[in-house]
Amino acid sequence: MFTGLVAEVGEVVRARPAGSGRELWVRCGFTGLALGESIACDGVCLTVEGWEGGSREGEPAIFRVTAGEETLRCTTWGHRQIGHRVHLERALRLSDRLGGHLVSGHVDGVGVLRRRTPRPGWLGLSVEAPAGLARYIAAKGSVCIEGVSLTVNAVEGSVFEIGIIPHTGQQTRLAGIPIGEPLNLEIDLLARYVERLMQAGGPGWAAGSGGAAGPGGITDALRRNGFL
Repeated sequence: MFTGLVAEVGEVVRARPAGSGRELWVRCGFTGLALGESIACDGVCLTVEGWEGGSREGEPAIFRVTAGEETLRCTTWGHRQIGHRVHLERALRLSDRLGGHLVSGHVDGVGVLRRRTPRPGWLGLSVEAPAGLARYIAAKGSVCIEGVSLTVNAVEGSVFEIGIIPHTGQQTRLAGIPIGEPLNLEIDLLARYVERLMQAGGPGWAAGSGGAAGPGGITDALRRNGFL
């Protein structure tokens, strides 16, 4: 699990085909890397398979990961080249503060940056979500974009807006992403499970008229099943 709070921005320094996937080497400032640990790379949970350097503070490390066929299909990693600057976050410890929101590192789909709108003190980014994901994104809810935990400001159809404050702009590459850039998206975990519970059926969850869940609608259904 991750929080969506980027620890640093690394760089892809090597890449090569590996069967139906790709091997990638990423330079970072992490120390104490462990074989098999998980690192979120642009929001994609990847496994450290080897590394060099990073044995002491201040010494850069280069770690190796493999993006498999499914990862290449579902994320932006099939197109990332040497020199790409990548958002990095190491896995969450149980004792850590949860400053963002719970992020699994399992990308749900790839969106596209459609518009950049400068606003007083912050930058608005409008992102178009794939049709199958748009229904999970709600105003004031959470979304993970390229591994960054963000709050949704507004939603209009399949396009939603998020705000980049100066700190986020300085610590990530989001403020400089060009229009049309594909972006890894992960929806809020809660949305997945609520939908699954609704699909699973059971007492009180049967769909009523207009798609409402049970006689009292979705709100009552959530209350009966312990969510409210």
